[in-house]
Amino acid sequence: MCGIAGICGLNGPCDISVKQLQKMVGIVRHRGPDEAGIYVDDWAGLGHARLSIIDLSSGIQPIHNEDRTLWITYNGEIFNYPELRRQLEPAGHRFYTTSDTEVLLHMYEQYGPDCLQQLNGQFAFAVWDSRKRELFAARDHVGILPLYYTLAHGAFMFASEIKSIFVNEGVPRRFDPIAMDQIFTFWTTLGGRTAFEGINELRRGTT
Repeated sequence: MCGIAGICGLNGPCDISVKQLQKMVGIVRHRGPDEAGIYVDDWAGLGHARLSIIDLSSGIQPIHNEDRTLWITYNGEIFNYPELRRQLEPAGHRFYTTSDTEVLLHMYEQYGPDCLQQLNGQFAFAVWDSRKRELFAARDHVGILPLYYTLAHGAFMFASEIKSIFVNEGVPRRFDPIAMDQIFTFWTTLGGRTAFEGINELRRGTT
């Protein structure tokens, strides 16, 4: 289990500080007590709290591709990553870690969103493409790993836990009465809602 978080400007450069992302990651350090990492540029920022399982020495995130144009923050485990790495290397991809995270990033670089069809595992992740200025986020097919998001102040914010989003000033904290009705009726929210108005859960198997 790890904790991921991030912010992306919706219409242009976004005022993102390292301190802001450190707060988002810090509040979920229980998910990843071993290491923490931050990436920030003018448009986006990614944060990660790591529980070291694979590649203990060099797998700190966010991880980048060869020319540092793609960055990933990822929570999960790709069980077939050794096979996928052997598939990627003949295509010219070069690796600086032995982690499944870097394999996942290069799978996205090679295949785009279609890479999800080849993944055997559980995951919630976000990839920032600094050239295209695009953020791609995905959740595994069963929904084992969580991913929450909101739109606020011209930015898209996401995290493994809702409280990471709430550390950002100006994000409202209001109960959603429809969601509360669903909880008392079905014992859960439906359709990607959460108990909080404006905070959504990325549905399982979606991007």
